[in-house]
Amino acid sequence: MSKRTNKERLGKGIKFLAISLVLIFTGPSIIFSAFKNQEHPFYIPVLILGILIAIGAMIMIFLGIKKTVSAFFDD
Repeated sequence: MSKRTNKERLGKGIKFLAISLVLIFTGPSIIFSAFKNQEHPFYIPVLILGILIAIGAMIMIFLGIKKTVSAFFDD
């Protein structure tokens, strides 16, 4: 008997992966910009923002892969 893919869960997983794709490029760009402007007064807040976005990208990748795999293999 063939199991069907949970399309709703698969859509959520792909959405998480698409958001993470944007964050993957945004986070390091902000971090690089912060390191180029170390004398600026907003250096620390911009660096922290870049690091948080990079961490968010890693979390979104994990959740996206988890949701996508569960769409294929869970009941």
